[in-house]
Amino acid sequence: MLTQQELKQQAADAALEFVDAVAAPDVVIGVGTGSTADLFIDGLARFKGRVRATVASSERSAARLAGHGLAVLDLNDVESMPIYVDGADEIDANLHMIKGGGGALTREKIVASVAERFICIADESKLVQRMGAFPLPIEVIPMAREAVARRMAALGGRPRLREGFVTDNGNVILDVAGLSIADARALETDINGMAGVVTCGLFALAGADVALLATQSGIRRLDKPA
Repeated sequence: MLTQQELKQQAADAALEFVDAVAAPDVVIGVGTGSTADLFIDGLARFKGRVRATVASSERSAARLAGHGLAVLDLNDVESMPIYVDGADEIDANLHMIKGGGGALTREKIVASVAERFICIADESKLVQRMGAFPLPIEVIPMAREAVARRMAALGGRPRLREGFVTDNGNVILDVAGLSIADARALETDINGMAGVVTCGLFALAGADVALLATQSGIRRLDKPA
């Protein structure tokens, strides 16, 4: 029986095959944040010299990439990337995701928007029929914390401030439990339209293109429905 750590490693290794397919001296790889992304970063080290550079979605990932000797560029200096690789806290059959358990949701969404394909890496436990069991993170400008919390409570959620945490952008995170998300795209639109919200952790308007889910019997690949 593979441990969760071994399953995460399996998913990270599967994503490295995508890097191998696109590696070239002018290629930049987008990299996410989290425990599974950390394993991907460690494996990406062997591509030093085969790709031009990387773009990171957090200061944490940037430091880990640099520690392996991989160049890390500012996204403003990058026009395109063939792939962005990151994990998910939940993902459904439509490849809509909840992300942001590590607090990097805004930068993850920005970096992913520049990539041609979003490759989600996760173990099979992250695949759900309906999202919402994992509390939905929302990055909020500090003065709007209580106003947004009230709005989310009105939608049936139970918002809670992530204590002692500040995002790389200097904002706070509300984690909203108790949601059963029937229409992820509509909810993402509604939350992102609230005054004071930077972005929410729903990745549905632009979800993953490919999901590589590690199972006890190997990688299960899901592609975005047509």
